[in-house]
Amino acid sequence: MHTKIYTPYFFLAPALGTLLIFFFLPVAAAFLMSFTDFDIYSLGNLKRARIILFGNYSHLLSDPLFWKVLLNTAYYAGGTVPLVVVLSLALALALNGPIRGRVALRTLYFMPVVSSTVAVAMVWRWIYAPFGAVNALLTRLGLPAIPWLVSPTWAMPAVIGMSVWQNLGYSMVIFLAGLQGIPRHLYDAAAVDGATGWQRFWRITLPLLSPTTFFVLVMALISSFQVFGQVYMLTEGGPAYATSTIVFYIYEKAFLSLHMGYASALAWVLFAIIFLLTLAQVRMQREWVTYD
Repeated sequence: MHTKIYTPYFFLAPALGTLLIFFFLPVAAAFLMSFTDFDIYSLGNLKRARIILFGNYSHLLSDPLFWKVLLNTAYYAGGTVPLVVVLSLALALALNGPIRGRVALRTLYFMPVVSSTVAVAMVWRWIYAPFGAVNALLTRLGLPAIPWLVSPTWAMPAVIGMSVWQNLGYSMVIFLAGLQGIPRHLYDAAAVDGATGWQRFWRITLPLLSPTTFFVLVMALISSFQVFGQVYMLTEGGPAYATSTIVFYIYEKAFLSLHMGYASALAWVLFAIIFLLTLAQVRMQREWVTYD
């Protein structure tokens, strides 16, 4: 009898042990480290690391680069999230209908999601090159070429463009699942009553799709505040920190400047920002999300 009670825990032990070693312990270590001046040289001698309590956090508030990368991250999120939500919904609506080759089209649109960010970024570097595809198109239209990746004005929109393209497929699949969960008889009844296509979309599709939209919105916002690979591969935070985001700044402080304590404080501030934004979204969803 006692063996049966402990059997589930025996099977859960490998997964729980992995979580403990590779997630909970590093998180706890980073939290403690954020109250010290720990650097990479302290690994050999922990006595080098001094407890400075909230010193890292107070320095963070007076760090102009922190505020710059925070604004850059907000800019990136503000440009990426609405585009991903709107375009993925439009794609899902288009690919939910009875069109030829829709399975192949769904696969094509989802392929960037499972593609390596490094490989995708290399392709987009060529697209954004001075004589790349985008500038070639602009030249054909009689418009001047744009120095996408070396201009402080255009570098972030270039990163946003690549990110939207790469993340579109994931949100599209979520919206497709939500659309296929809407009962067909509601559209048939509305059509019998004389409702137009726009009225059916506005009165049936959007309200019943609101839980799915809420999920996509939350996931897109969390992902946008954690962007790193696109920035690292396309611009390396440049030019002049124009595309440096808070995660890229954490990477610089931790692995280039070797200030692990300060990087840990930055990471916990990022966690607090994402937590508060998600909590605000959960509170606001009561006003527009319907589950019946």
